[in-house]
Amino acid sequence: MTTPVQVVLAEDSALLREGLVRLIGEGGGFEVVEACPDAVTFLDAVERHRPGLVVVDVRMPPTFTSEGIVAALTVRERYPDTAVLVLSQYVEEQYATELVASRAGGIGYLLKDRVADTSDFITALHAVSGGGTVLDPEVVLQLLSRARNTDPLERLTPREREVLGLMAEGRTNAAIAQSLFIGAGAVEKNVSSIFTKLDLPPTDQDHRRVLAVLRWLDHGSTKE
Repeated sequence: MTTPVQVVLAEDSALLREGLVRLIGEGGGFEVVEACPDAVTFLDAVERHRPGLVVVDVRMPPTFTSEGIVAALTVRERYPDTAVLVLSQYVEEQYATELVASRAGGIGYLLKDRVADTSDFITALHAVSGGGTVLDPEVVLQLLSRARNTDPLERLTPREREVLGLMAEGRTNAAIAQSLFIGAGAVEKNVSSIFTKLDLPPTDQDHRRVLAVLRWLDHGSTKE
């Protein structure tokens, strides 16, 4: 007989928690080894059992904001072989993006109100535990919308913005160093960081300095 996949569950609602324990246990191939009411006991349980799969709510005690999904990210970092399925009423866009980007496969994000059939839920559990990715279409839509609306210049520090602004004025690194009263090495470090944060890798065809300035100018025009 195939050994069942051990599951650790995190859900603060006692009624839903017990219902999920029963449902997962009857789904075939799974064994819920611990069901936790909060993120702290959940992480402790994962440490003890090292399960093959965790099912986590997003908003949990004590603040009911993002404890659950932050715990899910912690599991992905500490135990990369553990599959993670987030089951929630909410899409926490920032953390969801990090979770999906953390590793290919073994990831799921479903919305409670949109799980229309228990068999679909069990199918998703099998897919995720088997290394697949299962995302509710609404989750995908919100993550794509967030990606389109994210300004890459927001990644820059205030100093990097100053350096890029002076680059847009046509200043050389030496002139930028003199204007900001910093060393040439500090300017080079900031310029390199700007290229990285604006996703401008070294290339033989394009001049990264020009492309960075174009991003800056495009940003300025959209803010007017």
